[in-house]
Amino acid sequence: MSLRQECLWEYLTPERPDAPALQGERKADVCVIGAGFTGLSAALHLLEEGQRVCVLEAHRTGNGGAGRNVGLVNAGLWIPPDEIEAGLGADVGGRLNRMLGAAPSLVFSLIDKYGIQCQARNEGTLHMAHNQRGLDDLRSRCEQWQRRGAPGELLTGAACAEACGTEKIAGALLDRRAGTVNPMAYVSGLARAVVGMGGELYHHSAVTALHKEGDAWRVRTDAGSVLAQKVVIASSAYTEGEWTQLRRTFFPGYYYQVASRPLEGAEADRILPGGQGSWDTRQVLSSIRRDADGRLLLGSLGKGTGKPAWFLKSWADRIQQHYFPRLGKVDWEFTWTGCIDFTPDHLMRLFEPAPGLLAMSGYNGRGVTTGTVVGKAFADFLLRGDSNALPMPLRPLEEISAVGLRSCLYEAGFSLYHAGQCLRVVI
Repeated sequence: MSLRQECLWEYLTPERPDAPALQGERKADVCVIGAGFTGLSAALHLLEEGQRVCVLEAHRTGNGGAGRNVGLVNAGLWIPPDEIEAGLGADVGGRLNRMLGAAPSLVFSLIDKYGIQCQARNEGTLHMAHNQRGLDDLRSRCEQWQRRGAPGELLTGAACAEACGTEKIAGALLDRRAGTVNPMAYVSGLARAVVGMGGELYHHSAVTALHKEGDAWRVRTDAGSVLAQKVVIASSAYTEGEWTQLRRTFFPGYYYQVASRPLEGAEADRILPGGQGSWDTRQVLSSIRRDADGRLLLGSLGKGTGKPAWFLKSWADRIQQHYFPRLGKVDWEFTWTGCIDFTPDHLMRLFEPAPGLLAMSGYNGRGVTTGTVVGKAFADFLLRGDSNALPMPLRPLEEISAVGLRSCLYEAGFSLYHAGQCLRVVI
């Protein structure tokens, strides 16, 4: 069977919201640029407070990272909480840990409140140790989160094998705060909620210019403009155009996924039987999850676009046969790639380039929860001006050096590692 270059989540979400392109001039209290998790969360929370909101999307809701990621509803960041507080200080670091530790609760509460049908499961996630060093790291992370009152548990032995469905894992950190969603369906549900609350959503309306006009901001597209008192730039890794320097605040990386046809049988049922999503502790990690139809989804850092189908299938076979050898031959059906906005220190940035203008970048692959939290925080800050509503302090726009070189080096390293996996040099 041929491997389809198509995002599974788009295939599973045929009833995506549609919207017209912007024509003429509109006025709003807040103009949001980007209909992803951050932008739609900001819009929704602003609308709940009676604000007039206009959302501009260059393509279509879910076109970017929001619709193309793994769909893990994770708590916290990649960085362990102790390291965050050591680097940012107890005050800022502690606030960041608390807000992102509670992020899954915000996501699932919005899903419940607005009746979003997105295959949501709140049974947790499993961070899987592929060797002893990985297990030591997970033991430390577990202790750090437990010290902060989080319901985490380190699974080893038979409990680990049963939860993960493989004997190749030394241990797994079960984070009961977390879970999984169909990310395209989640972001589509947020968009419907925004429109249902009276917000204006425009597709195929790429921003071409942004400038101050009196005490307001003029946001221009090819066929129209929005005059707004405040603006949220929430385009992140998918920022387009020369109207902003935001693209210089991160370097793009990629994440590809491969999904099987729906699997049946006892061996398939053994894989992640509790419904958790998972990823391992390798430096070039592999993610593993199932969808509601029983498909097996594997993913890793790197760009799948442009790689031949045989390479992607060979890689997926290698990961599947390592972790789940008794499953037998698997037919791989879908493959797709999403873009990630990386930062050198793996921390996000919140910007205030000018009064009334907010932006963000650097989610480093944690968009579902981080985007939802930052969107709400931006709304709270715009409404009340309280900087404590933000997970981190705002800063001026800061460019990082050698964006293109960093991106190329990351991609070269990922591709080399995956080639080694296919050749059975590494796993």
